[in-house]
Amino acid sequence: METVNSSIFCQLLIPLCRKLAGWYSGSLLAVMIRSVAGGMKNWCGGSAIVRFAAREGVLSRAWEDSLFCRGVTFLMNIPTKILQWIYQKGKAAFEDSFFARLAFGVLEDLPFLVGWLMLLFLVIPYEKWSNGYSFAGFVLCMGLSLFAGMRRKNWKLDLAALGPWLIAFFFALLLAFPMSAYPELSARFLKYYGACILCVIVIVSTVERKEHLMRLAGMSSLALIVMSAYAFYQRASGIEANPLFIDMNLELNKNIPGRVFSFFENPNAFGEVLLLLIPVAVGLMLGSRGWGGRILGGFSAAMGCGALIMTYSRASWIGLFFAAALFVLLWNRKLIPACILVVFAAIPLLPDNILNRFLTIFDSSDTSTSSRFPLYYAAGEFLTQRPLLGAGLGSDAVRQAISDLNLFHGYDRFVHCHNIYLQVWCETGLLGLISFVGGILWTAKKGAKAVLKAACDPSVRMVILGGITALMGTMLCGMADYIWNYPRVMLVFWFVCALALAGIRLAAWEEAKGGDLREGV
Repeated sequence: METVNSSIFCQLLIPLCRKLAGWYSGSLLAVMIRSVAGGMKNWCGGSAIVRFAAREGVLSRAWEDSLFCRGVTFLMNIPTKILQWIYQKGKAAFEDSFFARLAFGVLEDLPFLVGWLMLLFLVIPYEKWSNGYSFAGFVLCMGLSLFAGMRRKNWKLDLAALGPWLIAFFFALLLAFPMSAYPELSARFLKYYGACILCVIVIVSTVERKEHLMRLAGMSSLALIVMSAYAFYQRASGIEANPLFIDMNLELNKNIPGRVFSFFENPNAFGEVLLLLIPVAVGLMLGSRGWGGRILGGFSAAMGCGALIMTYSRASWIGLFFAAALFVLLWNRKLIPACILVVFAAIPLLPDNILNRFLTIFDSSDTSTSSRFPLYYAAGEFLTQRPLLGAGLGSDAVRQAISDLNLFHGYDRFVHCHNIYLQVWCETGLLGLISFVGGILWTAKKGAKAVLKAACDPSVRMVILGGITALMGTMLCGMADYIWNYPRVMLVFWFVCALALAGIRLAAWEEAKGGDLREGV
Protein backbone atom coordinates (compact mmCIF):
# COMPACT_ATOMS: atom_id res chain seq x y z
CA MET A 1 0.00 0.00 0.00
CA GLU A 2 2.88 2.39 0.79
CA THR A 3 4.35 1.73 -2.66
CA VAL A 4 1.03 2.50 -4.31
CA ASN A 5 0.53 5.71 -2.34
CA SER A 6 4.04 6.93 -3.20
CA SER A 7 3.63 6.23 -6.92
CA ILE A 8 3.60 9.08 -9.43
CA PHE A 9 0.10 8.05 -10.55
CA CYS A 10 -1.35 8.41 -7.05
CA GLN A 11 0.56 11.62 -6.35
CA LEU A 12 -1.13 13.16 -9.38
CA LEU A 13 -4.55 11.51 -8.96
CA ILE A 14 -5.19 12.07 -5.25
CA PRO A 15 -4.88 15.90 -5.34
CA LEU A 16 -7.10 15.97 -8.43
CA CYS A 17 -9.76 13.87 -6.72
CA ARG A 18 -9.65 16.11 -3.67
CA LYS A 19 -10.10 19.22 -5.80
CA LEU A 20 -13.02 17.67 -7.66
CA ALA A 21 -14.62 16.58 -4.38
CA GLY A 22 -14.17 20.06 -2.93
CA TRP A 23 -15.65 21.65 -6.05
CA TYR A 24 -18.62 19.30 -6.04
CA SER A 25 -19.46 19.72 -2.34
CA GLY A 26 -19.99 23.46 -2.80
CA SER A 27 -21.54 23.32 -6.27
CA LEU A 28 -25.13 24.12 -7.17
CA LEU A 29 -25.60 20.52 -8.39
CA ALA A 30 -24.64 19.11 -4.98
CA VAL A 31 -26.95 21.55 -3.21
CA MET A 32 -29.84 20.57 -5.50
CA ILE A 33 -29.22 16.85 -5.04
CA ARG A 34 -29.04 17.21 -1.24
CA SER A 35 -32.22 19.29 -1.20
CA VAL A 36 -34.18 16.82 -3.32
CA ALA A 37 -32.87 13.88 -1.27
CA GLY A 38 -33.79 15.63 1.98
CA GLY A 39 -37.25 16.46 0.67
CA MET A 40 -37.82 12.87 -0.41
CA LYS A 41 -36.64 11.63 2.98
CA ASN A 42 -39.10 13.92 4.79
CA TRP A 43 -41.91 13.01 2.42
CA CYS A 44 -41.25 9.29 2.79
CA GLY A 45 -41.07 9.60 6.56
CA GLY A 46 -44.54 11.13 6.73
CA SER A 47 -46.10 9.23 3.84
CA ALA A 48 -49.26 7.26 4.55
CA ILE A 49 -48.00 4.57 2.16
CA VAL A 50 -44.78 4.18 4.13
CA ARG A 51 -46.68 4.10 7.44
CA PHE A 52 -48.97 1.40 6.06
CA ALA A 53 -46.00 -0.62 4.76
CA ALA A 54 -44.26 -0.40 8.13
CA ARG A 55 -47.33 -1.51 10.09
CA GLU A 56 -47.49 -5.15 11.14
CA GLY A 57 -50.94 -6.47 10.21
CA VAL A 58 -53.13 -8.46 12.58
CA LEU A 59 -52.99 -11.56 10.37
CA SER A 60 -49.20 -11.39 10.16
CA ARG A 61 -48.81 -10.96 13.93
CA ALA A 62 -51.10 -13.90 14.72
CA TRP A 63 -49.83 -16.21 11.97
CA GLU A 64 -47.05 -18.19 13.66
CA ASP A 65 -49.09 -18.93 16.79
CA SER A 66 -52.30 -19.67 14.92
CA LEU A 67 -53.91 -23.10 15.04
CA PHE A 68 -53.90 -23.28 11.25
CA CYS A 69 -50.15 -22.61 10.97
CA ARG A 70 -49.30 -25.11 13.67
CA GLY A 71 -51.65 -27.70 12.16
CA VAL A 72 -50.24 -27.39 8.64
CA THR A 73 -46.68 -27.47 9.97
CA PHE A 74 -47.44 -30.59 12.03
CA LEU A 75 -48.99 -32.44 9.09
CA MET A 76 -46.16 -31.55 6.71
CA ASN A 77 -43.57 -32.68 9.26
CA ILE A 78 -45.03 -36.11 9.99
CA PRO A 79 -42.47 -37.80 7.67
CA THR A 80 -39.74 -35.81 9.43
CA LYS A 81 -40.87 -37.01 12.86
CA ILE A 82 -40.98 -40.61 11.65
CA LEU A 83 -37.44 -40.41 10.26
CA GLN A 84 -36.19 -38.74 13.45
CA TRP A 85 -37.76 -41.56 15.50
CA ILE A 86 -36.06 -44.16 13.27
CA TYR A 87 -32.73 -42.39 13.73
CA GLN A 88 -33.06 -42.33 17.52
CA LYS A 89 -33.88 -46.05 17.57
CA GLY A 90 -30.92 -46.95 15.36
CA LYS A 91 -28.58 -44.14 16.35
CA ALA A 92 -25.65 -46.43 17.08
CA ALA A 93 -25.86 -48.09 13.67
CA PHE A 94 -26.07 -44.74 11.89
CA GLU A 95 -23.13 -43.27 13.82
CA ASP A 96 -20.96 -46.34 13.25
CA SER A 97 -21.57 -46.28 9.51
CA PHE A 98 -18.99 -44.32 7.53
CA PHE A 99 -21.33 -43.94 4.56
CA ALA A 100 -24.23 -42.74 6.71
CA ARG A 101 -22.04 -40.08 8.34
CA LEU A 102 -20.71 -39.07 4.92
CA ALA A 103 -24.25 -38.80 3.55
CA PHE A 104 -25.41 -36.71 6.49
CA GLY A 105 -22.40 -34.41 6.11
CA VAL A 106 -23.12 -33.83 2.43
CA LEU A 107 -26.88 -33.49 2.69
CA GLU A 108 -26.77 -31.02 5.56
CA ASP A 109 -25.32 -28.58 3.01
CA LEU A 110 -28.31 -29.13 0.72
CA PRO A 111 -28.46 -25.52 -0.63
CA PHE A 112 -25.23 -26.33 -2.48
CA LEU A 113 -27.07 -29.11 -4.37
CA VAL A 114 -30.09 -26.86 -5.00
CA GLY A 115 -27.79 -24.21 -6.45
CA TRP A 116 -26.27 -26.64 -8.94
CA LEU A 117 -29.72 -27.96 -9.78
CA MET A 118 -30.99 -24.45 -10.61
CA LEU A 119 -27.87 -23.79 -12.70
CA LEU A 120 -28.55 -26.97 -14.67
CA PHE A 121 -32.24 -26.14 -15.12
CA LEU A 122 -31.43 -22.69 -16.49
CA VAL A 123 -28.87 -23.70 -19.10
CA ILE A 124 -30.59 -26.72 -20.67
CA PRO A 125 -31.56 -25.73 -24.25
CA TYR A 126 -35.29 -25.43 -24.90
CA GLU A 127 -35.41 -28.33 -27.34
CA LYS A 128 -33.88 -30.64 -24.72
CA TRP A 129 -35.89 -29.32 -21.76
CA SER A 130 -38.74 -31.20 -20.10
CA ASN A 131 -40.88 -29.61 -17.40
CA GLY A 132 -40.76 -32.93 -15.58
CA TYR A 133 -37.09 -32.28 -14.76
CA SER A 134 -37.90 -29.53 -12.28
CA PHE A 135 -40.57 -31.60 -10.54
CA ALA A 136 -38.32 -34.68 -10.27
CA GLY A 137 -35.41 -32.52 -9.10
CA PHE A 138 -37.29 -30.88 -6.25
CA VAL A 139 -39.02 -34.08 -5.20
CA LEU A 140 -35.49 -35.46 -4.82
CA CYS A 141 -34.39 -32.35 -2.89
CA MET A 142 -37.38 -32.65 -0.56
CA GLY A 143 -36.56 -36.29 0.17
CA LEU A 144 -32.91 -35.48 0.77
CA SER A 145 -33.79 -32.60 3.08
CA LEU A 146 -35.96 -34.92 5.20
CA PHE A 147 -33.17 -37.50 5.32
CA ALA A 148 -30.61 -34.84 6.28
CA GLY A 149 -32.84 -33.56 9.08
CA MET A 150 -33.52 -36.95 10.64
CA ARG A 151 -30.57 -36.76 13.06
CA ARG A 152 -31.41 -33.20 14.12
CA LYS A 153 -34.07 -33.43 16.80
CA ASN A 154 -35.49 -29.92 16.37
CA TRP A 155 -35.24 -29.63 12.58
CA LYS A 156 -38.48 -29.22 10.64
CA LEU A 157 -39.90 -27.88 7.42
CA ASP A 158 -40.51 -24.24 8.26
CA LEU A 159 -43.90 -23.34 6.76
CA ALA A 160 -44.39 -20.43 9.17
CA ALA A 161 -41.66 -18.49 7.36
CA LEU A 162 -43.71 -18.55 4.16
CA GLY A 163 -46.41 -16.39 5.72
CA PRO A 164 -50.19 -16.83 5.70
CA TRP A 165 -50.81 -15.51 2.19
CA LEU A 166 -48.46 -17.82 0.31
CA ILE A 167 -49.70 -20.84 2.24
CA ALA A 168 -53.24 -19.84 1.25
CA PHE A 169 -52.15 -19.47 -2.38
CA PHE A 170 -50.53 -22.89 -2.42
CA PHE A 171 -53.74 -24.38 -1.04
CA ALA A 172 -55.71 -22.50 -3.72
CA LEU A 173 -53.47 -24.06 -6.37
CA LEU A 174 -54.02 -27.54 -5.00
CA LEU A 175 -57.80 -26.98 -4.75
CA ALA A 176 -57.97 -25.63 -8.30
CA PHE A 177 -57.31 -29.13 -9.67
CA PRO A 178 -60.21 -31.10 -8.12
CA MET A 179 -62.53 -28.11 -8.64
CA SER A 180 -61.45 -27.63 -12.25
CA ALA A 181 -64.10 -27.57 -14.97
CA TYR A 182 -61.62 -29.62 -17.06
CA PRO A 183 -59.72 -31.96 -14.68
CA GLU A 184 -58.00 -33.82 -17.49
CA LEU A 185 -56.52 -30.55 -18.81
CA SER A 186 -55.48 -29.41 -15.34
CA ALA A 187 -53.72 -32.63 -14.34
CA ARG A 188 -50.36 -31.97 -15.98
CA PHE A 189 -50.09 -28.53 -14.38
CA LEU A 190 -50.00 -30.11 -10.92
CA LYS A 191 -46.36 -31.08 -11.37
CA TYR A 192 -45.42 -27.60 -12.65
CA TYR A 193 -46.90 -25.84 -9.64
CA GLY A 194 -45.82 -28.68 -7.38
CA ALA A 195 -42.18 -28.15 -8.35
CA CYS A 196 -42.47 -24.46 -7.43
CA ILE A 197 -44.10 -25.20 -4.07
CA LEU A 198 -41.38 -27.73 -3.21
CA CYS A 199 -38.70 -25.27 -4.35
CA VAL A 200 -39.92 -22.63 -1.91
CA ILE A 201 -40.32 -25.03 1.03
CA VAL A 202 -36.94 -26.72 0.51
CA ILE A 203 -34.93 -23.51 0.13
CA VAL A 204 -36.59 -21.67 3.02
CA SER A 205 -36.22 -24.68 5.34
CA THR A 206 -32.61 -25.59 4.48
CA VAL A 207 -30.92 -22.17 4.17
CA GLU A 208 -29.52 -21.86 7.68
CA ARG A 209 -26.42 -19.72 7.21
CA LYS A 210 -25.68 -16.64 5.18
CA GLU A 211 -23.13 -18.70 3.25
CA HIS A 212 -26.03 -20.84 2.00
CA LEU A 213 -27.88 -17.74 0.81
CA MET A 214 -24.85 -16.27 -0.93
CA ARG A 215 -24.09 -19.60 -2.58
CA LEU A 216 -27.57 -19.78 -4.10
CA ALA A 217 -27.29 -16.19 -5.32
CA GLY A 218 -23.86 -17.02 -6.74
CA MET A 219 -25.11 -20.06 -8.65
CA SER A 220 -28.00 -18.10 -10.16
CA SER A 221 -25.51 -15.40 -11.18
CA LEU A 222 -23.28 -18.00 -12.79
CA ALA A 223 -26.29 -19.27 -14.73
CA LEU A 224 -27.01 -15.67 -15.73
CA ILE A 225 -23.54 -15.41 -17.27
CA VAL A 226 -23.96 -18.63 -19.25
CA MET A 227 -27.42 -17.66 -20.55
CA SER A 228 -26.28 -14.15 -21.45
CA ALA A 229 -23.12 -15.39 -23.15
CA TYR A 230 -25.21 -17.63 -25.38
CA ALA A 231 -27.47 -14.68 -26.17
CA PHE A 232 -24.43 -12.66 -27.26
CA TYR A 233 -23.37 -15.63 -29.38
CA GLN A 234 -26.79 -15.63 -31.03
CA ARG A 235 -26.47 -11.94 -31.83
CA ALA A 236 -22.93 -12.39 -33.19
CA SER A 237 -24.12 -15.29 -35.33
CA GLY A 238 -26.72 -13.06 -36.95
CA ILE A 239 -29.98 -14.46 -35.62
CA GLU A 240 -32.80 -13.83 -38.09
CA ALA A 241 -35.79 -11.70 -37.21
CA ASN A 242 -38.77 -13.95 -36.46
CA PRO A 243 -42.10 -12.41 -37.58
CA LEU A 244 -43.82 -14.15 -34.66
CA PHE A 245 -41.78 -12.08 -32.20
CA ILE A 246 -42.19 -8.73 -33.98
CA ASP A 247 -45.29 -6.64 -34.44
CA MET A 248 -47.19 -7.37 -37.64
CA ASN A 249 -46.85 -3.69 -38.47
CA LEU A 250 -43.44 -4.24 -40.06
CA GLU A 251 -43.01 -0.58 -40.91
CA LEU A 252 -43.22 0.27 -37.22
CA ASN A 253 -40.49 -2.25 -36.31
CA LYS A 254 -38.38 -2.28 -39.47
CA ASN A 255 -35.12 -1.49 -37.64
CA ILE A 256 -35.44 -4.25 -35.03
CA PRO A 257 -33.01 -7.14 -35.60
CA GLY A 258 -33.60 -10.73 -34.54
CA ARG A 259 -34.53 -10.90 -30.86
CA VAL A 260 -32.28 -13.18 -28.80
CA PHE A 261 -33.83 -15.89 -26.62
CA SER A 262 -30.79 -17.87 -25.38
CA PHE A 263 -31.88 -21.28 -24.01
CA PHE A 264 -35.56 -20.33 -24.11
CA GLU A 265 -37.96 -20.49 -27.01
CA ASN A 266 -39.33 -17.00 -26.61
CA PRO A 267 -37.42 -13.69 -26.16
CA ASN A 268 -40.08 -12.41 -23.78
CA ALA A 269 -39.63 -15.49 -21.57
CA PHE A 270 -35.87 -14.97 -21.61
CA GLY A 271 -36.37 -11.31 -20.77
CA GLU A 272 -38.47 -12.26 -17.74
CA VAL A 273 -35.76 -14.64 -16.50
CA LEU A 274 -33.18 -11.86 -16.86
CA LEU A 275 -35.48 -9.45 -15.03
CA LEU A 276 -35.70 -11.89 -12.12
CA LEU A 277 -31.97 -12.68 -11.87
CA ILE A 278 -30.26 -9.33 -12.57
CA PRO A 279 -31.32 -7.71 -9.25
CA VAL A 280 -30.16 -10.83 -7.39
CA ALA A 281 -26.77 -10.53 -9.11
CA VAL A 282 -26.55 -6.86 -8.06
CA GLY A 283 -27.36 -7.92 -4.51
CA LEU A 284 -24.58 -10.50 -4.68
CA MET A 285 -22.14 -7.87 -5.91
CA LEU A 286 -22.97 -5.39 -3.14
CA GLY A 287 -23.31 -8.01 -0.40
CA SER A 288 -20.18 -10.08 -1.02
CA ARG A 289 -17.23 -9.47 1.24
CA GLY A 290 -14.73 -11.07 -1.11
CA TRP A 291 -13.72 -9.90 -4.56
CA GLY A 292 -14.79 -13.18 -6.13
CA GLY A 293 -18.46 -12.63 -5.30
CA ARG A 294 -18.30 -8.96 -6.23
CA ILE A 295 -16.81 -9.71 -9.64
CA LEU A 296 -19.24 -12.56 -10.27
CA GLY A 297 -22.25 -10.44 -9.32
CA GLY A 298 -21.14 -7.34 -11.22
CA PHE A 299 -20.09 -9.20 -14.36
CA SER A 300 -23.27 -11.30 -14.47
CA ALA A 301 -25.48 -8.22 -13.93
CA ALA A 302 -23.70 -6.33 -16.72
CA MET A 303 -23.99 -9.26 -19.13
CA GLY A 304 -27.62 -9.78 -18.16
CA CYS A 305 -28.44 -6.13 -18.87
CA GLY A 306 -26.78 -6.40 -22.27
CA ALA A 307 -28.75 -9.54 -23.08
CA LEU A 308 -31.99 -7.95 -21.87
CA ILE A 309 -31.52 -5.06 -24.28
CA MET A 310 -31.14 -7.53 -27.15
CA THR A 311 -34.42 -9.30 -26.25
CA TYR A 312 -36.32 -6.11 -27.15
CA SER A 313 -38.79 -7.15 -24.45
CA ARG A 314 -40.50 -3.88 -23.53
CA ALA A 315 -42.35 -5.14 -20.45
CA SER A 316 -39.11 -6.57 -19.04
CA TRP A 317 -37.31 -3.26 -19.69
CA ILE A 318 -39.95 -1.39 -17.71
CA GLY A 319 -39.93 -4.04 -14.99
CA LEU A 320 -36.15 -3.81 -14.58
CA PHE A 321 -36.27 -0.02 -14.51
CA PHE A 322 -38.87 -0.18 -11.71
CA ALA A 323 -36.86 -2.83 -9.84
CA ALA A 324 -33.72 -0.65 -10.09
CA ALA A 325 -35.57 2.42 -8.79
CA LEU A 326 -36.98 0.43 -5.87
CA PHE A 327 -33.55 -1.08 -5.17
CA VAL A 328 -31.95 2.38 -4.93
CA LEU A 329 -34.83 3.69 -2.80
CA LEU A 330 -34.41 0.93 -0.22
CA TRP A 331 -30.62 0.76 -0.39
CA ASN A 332 -29.54 4.41 -0.46
CA ARG A 333 -32.22 6.93 -1.39
CA LYS A 334 -29.68 9.74 -1.46
CA LEU A 335 -28.61 8.35 -4.83
CA ILE A 336 -32.06 8.82 -6.40
CA PRO A 337 -31.49 12.37 -7.73
CA ALA A 338 -28.15 11.35 -9.24
CA CYS A 339 -29.77 8.27 -10.82
CA ILE A 340 -32.50 10.45 -12.33
CA LEU A 341 -29.86 12.69 -13.88
CA VAL A 342 -28.02 9.66 -15.29
CA VAL A 343 -31.23 8.29 -16.81
CA PHE A 344 -32.09 11.57 -18.52
CA ALA A 345 -28.52 11.93 -19.75
CA ALA A 346 -28.56 8.39 -21.16
CA ILE A 347 -31.81 8.73 -23.15
CA PRO A 348 -30.24 10.68 -26.05
CA LEU A 349 -27.49 8.07 -26.26
CA LEU A 350 -29.88 5.16 -26.86
CA PRO A 351 -29.78 3.59 -30.34
CA ASP A 352 -32.77 4.53 -32.48
CA ASN A 353 -34.11 0.99 -32.73
CA ILE A 354 -34.21 0.61 -28.93
CA LEU A 355 -35.87 3.99 -28.39
CA ASN A 356 -38.37 3.33 -31.17
CA ARG A 357 -39.15 -0.12 -29.78
CA PHE A 358 -39.92 1.41 -26.38
CA LEU A 359 -42.09 4.16 -27.86
CA THR A 360 -44.25 1.63 -29.72
CA ILE A 361 -45.92 0.91 -26.36
CA PHE A 362 -47.84 4.14 -26.82
CA ASP A 363 -48.56 3.64 -30.54
CA SER A 364 -52.12 2.49 -31.26
CA SER A 365 -50.99 0.96 -34.55
CA ASP A 366 -48.77 -1.51 -32.71
CA THR A 367 -50.73 -4.74 -33.01
CA SER A 368 -48.75 -6.59 -30.32
CA THR A 369 -50.20 -4.08 -27.86
CA SER A 370 -53.68 -3.65 -29.34
CA SER A 371 -54.15 -7.42 -29.72
CA ARG A 372 -54.13 -7.80 -25.95
CA PHE A 373 -57.43 -5.99 -25.46
CA PRO A 374 -59.62 -8.77 -26.94
CA LEU A 375 -57.79 -11.16 -24.58
CA TYR A 376 -58.53 -8.95 -21.58
CA TYR A 377 -62.15 -8.60 -22.67
CA ALA A 378 -62.60 -12.37 -23.04
CA ALA A 379 -61.05 -12.99 -19.62
CA GLY A 380 -63.26 -10.33 -18.07
CA GLU A 381 -66.37 -11.85 -19.63
CA PHE A 382 -65.40 -15.28 -18.31
CA LEU A 383 -64.83 -13.93 -14.80
CA THR A 384 -68.32 -12.45 -14.72
CA GLN A 385 -69.63 -16.01 -15.15
CA ARG A 386 -67.23 -17.91 -12.85
CA PRO A 387 -65.53 -15.36 -10.56
CA LEU A 388 -65.10 -17.45 -7.41
CA LEU A 389 -63.79 -20.76 -8.75
CA GLY A 390 -62.20 -19.95 -12.11
CA ALA A 391 -61.81 -22.50 -14.89
CA GLY A 392 -59.27 -24.70 -13.13
CA LEU A 393 -55.55 -25.15 -12.80
CA GLY A 394 -53.46 -24.36 -15.88
CA SER A 395 -53.75 -22.25 -19.01
CA ASP A 396 -55.26 -25.18 -20.95
CA ALA A 397 -58.37 -25.13 -18.78
CA VAL A 398 -58.79 -21.37 -19.20
CA ARG A 399 -58.28 -21.62 -22.96
CA GLN A 400 -60.90 -24.39 -23.24
CA ALA A 401 -63.40 -22.46 -21.12
CA ILE A 402 -63.01 -19.33 -23.26
CA SER A 403 -63.45 -21.43 -26.39
CA ASP A 404 -66.53 -23.31 -25.12
CA LEU A 405 -68.23 -20.06 -24.15
CA ASN A 406 -67.17 -18.37 -27.41
CA LEU A 407 -65.84 -15.30 -25.59
CA PHE A 408 -62.76 -14.49 -27.67
CA HIS A 409 -63.26 -12.50 -30.85
CA GLY A 410 -59.74 -11.38 -31.76
CA TYR A 411 -57.96 -11.98 -35.05
CA ASP A 412 -55.69 -14.68 -33.59
CA ARG A 413 -56.41 -17.43 -31.06
CA PHE A 414 -56.69 -17.23 -27.27
CA VAL A 415 -53.56 -18.73 -25.66
CA HIS A 416 -53.58 -17.03 -22.25
CA CYS A 417 -54.73 -13.75 -20.71
CA HIS A 418 -51.44 -11.89 -21.30
CA ASN A 419 -51.76 -10.65 -17.71
CA ILE A 420 -50.58 -12.53 -14.64
CA TYR A 421 -53.41 -11.24 -12.44
CA LEU A 422 -56.21 -12.12 -14.86
CA GLN A 423 -54.64 -15.50 -15.55
CA VAL A 424 -54.27 -16.44 -11.88
CA TRP A 425 -57.84 -15.32 -11.25
CA CYS A 426 -59.15 -17.33 -14.20
CA GLU A 427 -57.27 -20.44 -13.05
CA THR A 428 -57.64 -20.40 -9.27
CA GLY A 429 -60.58 -18.11 -8.60
CA LEU A 430 -60.82 -15.10 -6.34
CA LEU A 431 -59.07 -16.83 -3.41
CA GLY A 432 -56.08 -17.58 -5.62
CA LEU A 433 -55.78 -14.02 -6.89
CA ILE A 434 -56.08 -12.38 -3.47
CA SER A 435 -53.68 -14.80 -1.78
CA PHE A 436 -51.14 -14.57 -4.63
CA VAL A 437 -51.01 -10.77 -4.62
CA GLY A 438 -51.11 -10.74 -0.82
CA GLY A 439 -48.26 -13.27 -0.62
CA ILE A 440 -45.91 -11.31 -2.87
CA LEU A 441 -46.72 -8.00 -1.18
CA TRP A 442 -46.27 -9.64 2.24
CA THR A 443 -42.86 -10.93 1.17
CA ALA A 444 -41.86 -7.52 -0.20
CA LYS A 445 -43.07 -5.77 2.94
CA LYS A 446 -41.25 -8.14 5.30
CA GLY A 447 -38.15 -7.89 3.14
CA ALA A 448 -38.22 -4.07 3.10
CA LYS A 449 -38.56 -3.97 6.89
CA ALA A 450 -35.64 -6.39 7.25
CA VAL A 451 -33.25 -4.46 4.98
CA LEU A 452 -34.04 -1.14 6.66
CA LYS A 453 -32.92 -2.44 10.06
CA ALA A 454 -29.35 -1.58 10.93
CA ALA A 455 -28.82 -4.94 12.66
CA CYS A 456 -29.41 -6.92 9.46
CA ASP A 457 -26.27 -8.60 8.15
CA PRO A 458 -25.03 -6.71 5.04
CA SER A 459 -24.80 -9.85 2.91
CA VAL A 460 -28.29 -11.01 3.84
CA ARG A 461 -29.64 -7.49 3.36
CA MET A 462 -28.42 -7.26 -0.22
CA VAL A 463 -29.79 -10.66 -1.27
CA ILE A 464 -33.18 -9.85 0.27
CA LEU A 465 -33.12 -6.50 -1.52
CA GLY A 466 -32.29 -8.12 -4.84
CA GLY A 467 -35.02 -10.72 -4.36
CA ILE A 468 -37.90 -8.43 -3.41
CA THR A 469 -37.10 -5.80 -6.05
CA ALA A 470 -36.90 -8.51 -8.71
CA LEU A 471 -40.32 -9.80 -7.63
CA MET A 472 -41.88 -6.34 -7.68
CA GLY A 473 -40.40 -5.54 -11.09
CA THR A 474 -41.74 -8.82 -12.43
CA MET A 475 -45.17 -8.15 -10.96
CA LEU A 476 -45.22 -4.88 -12.92
CA CYS A 477 -44.06 -6.73 -16.04
CA GLY A 478 -46.89 -9.20 -15.42
CA MET A 479 -49.48 -6.51 -16.03
CA ALA A 480 -48.67 -6.78 -19.75
CA ASP A 481 -47.79 -10.46 -20.01
CA TYR A 482 -48.47 -13.84 -18.44
CA ILE A 483 -45.02 -14.41 -16.97
CA TRP A 484 -45.74 -18.06 -16.09
CA ASN A 485 -46.62 -19.16 -19.62
CA TYR A 486 -43.36 -21.14 -19.56
CA PRO A 487 -43.15 -23.33 -16.42
CA ARG A 488 -39.36 -22.87 -16.32
CA VAL A 489 -39.85 -19.10 -15.93
CA MET A 490 -42.41 -19.79 -13.20
CA LEU A 491 -39.81 -21.90 -11.38
CA VAL A 492 -37.29 -19.04 -11.53
CA PHE A 493 -39.94 -16.67 -10.12
CA TRP A 494 -40.51 -18.89 -7.10
CA PHE A 495 -36.78 -19.55 -6.72
CA VAL A 496 -36.21 -15.80 -6.33
CA CYS A 497 -39.16 -15.57 -3.95
CA ALA A 498 -37.63 -18.40 -1.89
CA LEU A 499 -34.29 -16.55 -1.76
CA ALA A 500 -36.03 -13.47 -0.38
CA LEU A 501 -38.00 -15.50 2.18
CA ALA A 502 -34.89 -17.40 3.28
CA GLY A 503 -33.05 -14.11 3.77
CA ILE A 504 -35.97 -12.68 5.75
CA ARG A 505 -35.92 -15.80 7.94
CA LEU A 506 -32.20 -15.40 8.60
CA ALA A 507 -32.60 -11.71 9.42
CA ALA A 508 -35.47 -12.45 11.84
CA TRP A 509 -33.44 -15.18 13.52
CA GLU A 510 -30.46 -12.86 13.89
CA GLU A 511 -32.63 -10.14 15.41
CA ALA A 512 -34.40 -12.51 17.82
CA LYS A 513 -31.34 -14.38 19.09
CA GLY A 514 -28.53 -11.93 18.43
CA GLY A 515 -26.34 -14.79 17.22
CA ASP A 516 -23.83 -15.27 14.46
CA LEU A 517 -25.53 -16.40 11.28
CA ARG A 518 -22.69 -18.83 10.68
CA GLU A 519 -23.99 -20.88 13.61
CA GLY A 520 -27.17 -21.74 11.75
CA VAL A 521 -30.83 -21.31 12.50
